[in-house]
Amino acid sequence: MSAQAPIPRPPLARGRGSTGNPDHRFTRTSSEIADDGWPREIDDLPPVQTTVTEETARSIISRNQSPDVPFEQSINPYRGCEHGCVYCFARPSHSYLYLSPGLDFETKLFFKRNALELLEAELRRPNYQPKPIVLGINTDAYQPIERKLGITRQLLELLLEYRHPVSILTKGITILRDLDVLGELADRNLLSVSVSLTTLDNELKRTLEPRTASPAGRLKVLRAMAELGLKPGVLIAPVIPQINDREIEAMLEAAADAGAGSAGYVLLRLPHELKTVFRDWLTQHYPDRAKHVMSLVRQMRGGKDYDSAFGTRMSGTGPFATLIRNRFRRAQRRLGLTGDDRVELDATRFRCPTRSGDQLSLL
Repeated sequence: MSAQAPIPRPPLARGRGSTGNPDHRFTRTSSEIADDGWPREIDDLPPVQTTVTEETARSIISRNQSPDVPFEQSINPYRGCEHGCVYCFARPSHSYLYLSPGLDFETKLFFKRNALELLEAELRRPNYQPKPIVLGINTDAYQPIERKLGITRQLLELLLEYRHPVSILTKGITILRDLDVLGELADRNLLSVSVSLTTLDNELKRTLEPRTASPAGRLKVLRAMAELGLKPGVLIAPVIPQINDREIEAMLEAAADAGAGSAGYVLLRLPHELKTVFRDWLTQHYPDRAKHVMSLVRQMRGGKDYDSAFGTRMSGTGPFATLIRNRFRRAQRRLGLTGDDRVELDATRFRCPTRSGDQLSLL
């Protein structure tokens, strides 16, 4: 009896990062690819469409308790991210929606329609203590759908009205649309901005993070932030062995030339289903080195695909992780970049503006 022909891999979805839709960890059913015997060309397949669904959130500010994350409060206006970064550590969060961390994460998006109302209610609580709020940690606050929905801009305008400090981490060029609001925040020492940079290679960017701003676009964002009087930060993330680690020095040099004042890096993290998404991407795009890349990843994670221990989950352990750390620090010192992107923002300016219906003081 002849051997069964291998089932072909599905064609890649153009403009998307993930190569498929692996099951999420809460699924009760599973699926597998089957060849129906009918020939089909990639061009015959319909494009994978993005759907955007509104949701009513119960809260808007997330409080952080992780000791190795340098912020206490964050806001994520969106769930899912059309940037499609194949390495995104937030992909497994889509499992809580019973959706796949693969293509679902970058095509089935949700926005918090009541984000503005929730934030204002939070800021007006009598016992609220103003501390910097970070926009866009789990998913990018300046992903493509922000151009139409404008929720991030609405939040920034409200924070400006309340004189509340805010920090932004992004790889989206849409942030340049909001230079007017950002400029006013910067003038009052209420703003810090960092740009995530993964590669200077446009071809690598196209497959690794397909719908993000180009490397040149992100350097343009750094220059624009510097022109506002900020000392923007650059986050080299993630560092992936044998994929983009050779670019560490070049990326830091380009960022410094564009006006960055600080720099940090994060090693590739593969929690939960992300390891499957990333392995599939490696097999599709770098079959010649996929095993070697994962071998190096495990060497830096104590023999596992991922180790979530505080203190080492961002930078890894072992000789190869030490080599990356030493290279980064040497280039950082040479370029005059500080290692801490936390800027002391002014929380003393915080105020609650008068609203219709407010009870006036008798004094």
